[in-house]
Amino acid sequence: MENTDTENLEVPEQAEIDEQEEYVPALVLGDDDERDPGLHERILSEDRAWSGKIFNVDTLQVELPNGHTSRRDIVRHHGAAAIVALTESGKIALVRQYRTALDRVTVELPAGKLDPGEDPEECARRELHEETGFIAHRMRYLTTIASSAGFCDELIHIYMATQLEFDQACPDEDEFLNVDLVPLSELIDAVLDGKIQDAKTVVGALACDAIAHRL
Repeated sequence: MENTDTENLEVPEQAEIDEQEEYVPALVLGDDDERDPGLHERILSEDRAWSGKIFNVDTLQVELPNGHTSRRDIVRHHGAAAIVALTESGKIALVRQYRTALDRVTVELPAGKLDPGEDPEECARRELHEETGFIAHRMRYLTTIASSAGFCDELIHIYMATQLEFDQACPDEDEFLNVDLVPLSELIDAVLDGKIQDAKTVVGALACDAIAHRL
């Protein structure tokens, strides 16, 4: 009988596989695990260090789980909404704009900051129209991301806009951008190649692609 590479392999019984899987922990979200309270920091003081047009910075003194104290500088932001605007032909509306912090033009999903107390979907509709000229007759919530949880409380709510009607773009007077319509497949390739680095655009594109595959 001819010897094969698999001849000496021990194949586990299905009962053994089931038993092993019982010990694999399921996903438990933050603050829902019984161990999570032991990770919390207690805020001892909080002072406004700086106030700006778009965000503020607070300095916090906190007590760590081991009883020591530390300082946290936190960026306070009202949040934002971003939009994956998908045309009937399968193209995504992207905006090109210069970002001073990076000193280059980036390619991103249309997005904008929330006014205090504003509904994120209303913000998404407004920003889509202002930046691209599109009016969405259908808006679907995709997900929410914490843009940089290590130092900022900003949450970006991402929506998918379909059944688009073109009106006219009306960006803010200090906002300069161009609009591209890009096939979803090309956007996904750019994301996976690391050519698109903007976080909301990466997440929004991948979420849209995942939904397209499921459908």
